[in-house]
Amino acid sequence: MPDTTIIRAEIVDLRFPTSEDHHGSDAVHVDPDYSAAYVVLHTDGTHNGHGLTFTIGRGNEIVCQAIESLSTLVVGRTLADIAHDRRAFWRSLAQDSQFRWLGPEKGVMQLALAAIINAVWDLEARESGKPLWRLLADMPAEELVAATDLHGIRDAVDEASMLAMLKNNDSSRAERIARVEREGFPAYTTSCGWIGYSDDTVRARCREAIREGFNHFKMKIGQSIDDDVRRARIIREEIGPQRVLMVDANQRFDVQQAIQWIKPLAQFDLWWFEEPVSPDDVLGHAEIARAIAPIQVATGEQCQNRVMFKQFLASGGMQICQLDSCRVGGVNDNLAIMALARRYGVPVCPHAGGVGLCELVAHLIMVDYIRFNPSMDGRVCEFVDHLHEHFVDPCIVRNGHYLAPEKPGYSCEIKRESLRAFAFPNGPEWVKRQPNGAAR
Repeated sequence: MPDTTIIRAEIVDLRFPTSEDHHGSDAVHVDPDYSAAYVVLHTDGTHNGHGLTFTIGRGNEIVCQAIESLSTLVVGRTLADIAHDRRAFWRSLAQDSQFRWLGPEKGVMQLALAAIINAVWDLEARESGKPLWRLLADMPAEELVAATDLHGIRDAVDEASMLAMLKNNDSSRAERIARVEREGFPAYTTSCGWIGYSDDTVRARCREAIREGFNHFKMKIGQSIDDDVRRARIIREEIGPQRVLMVDANQRFDVQQAIQWIKPLAQFDLWWFEEPVSPDDVLGHAEIARAIAPIQVATGEQCQNRVMFKQFLASGGMQICQLDSCRVGGVNDNLAIMALARRYGVPVCPHAGGVGLCELVAHLIMVDYIRFNPSMDGRVCEFVDHLHEHFVDPCIVRNGHYLAPEKPGYSCEIKRESLRAFAFPNGPEWVKRQPNGAAR
């Protein structure tokens, strides 16, 4: 690894006006403006590291400030030093003796941590000349374990058991690498089911997705049960009985309300019910899972750290593991979550509803398949068809499958012209929408 030094952090409050067309809308987040707290780690070498964390508008500036604060622990570090002990580097940020009082490992500081960690991994992958998924696919099992902080979850997965699960998959690893390079990984679409879409738009989006090869569809629910039944009927009519339908409440309900709400929707043959209640309610998710079987409960996109994932998985409240590339502490934390999901036999179906998330999970789902769970059965990765045009290396979904990224890095570099145009509040795309460029 070259002795490249990180010399400064560039941070951009980046927001896109997706609320204008109701993209991303659900029963709780009715007017999201897909946003990213974006960081570039500039170096004295050939490559820079690009990272981001996802928000939906107001408050993005707070995450940017947290990134700036955390960056003081990164500027001046060399990539060789970081790669020598990736776990220690991760802990130096996540468990800093003063910053951790603001968490620990949750909330705004966790989002900021994800942006920086994602940028560091992007830098290492660029320096290696490989896409991130391939860097991790090729990494010796011992090195992958050494990069993963298992503090707080060793009662479920410790270093020895994680090493054993990786070693058990090593003999067939080359076959899975060849398969994802040939076929990609199955995706599902949420872009037909935003709650703010008209019925005609829902029909049109379903038909478009079928033409594009999708077999799994998700719709948002939770504002009106009559509307939800009508929209579910429309989607089921459009996709037919052979394709798969899931629903997502985005934490809209209490436990008993969720159990009652899903009953009239069960007729539409649902695979999963996503985020029915608070993302912290382990016992509530488990109670719902018992009550609504065979419909499964999916959650994880707002689960804040690996310790919470352990509790959800062990309780049976997380039957579909929806890890997120930016909600937890970046790549290192997600490696621990993949190991936990494998330990409890729960399929990983990542969340990707947001700017940049699809680009990132295109790497993570390949890593989970190649290193942790050597099967594609009952596993899909979320895709939303928004804002990919702003990325230097956008994800590619073809015939309903994520294709394996080919360019070195973590695929989250945003084009300079997009950074200038959508920087908030003074980028020209925001100035023209708001008198005097006033913030929302």
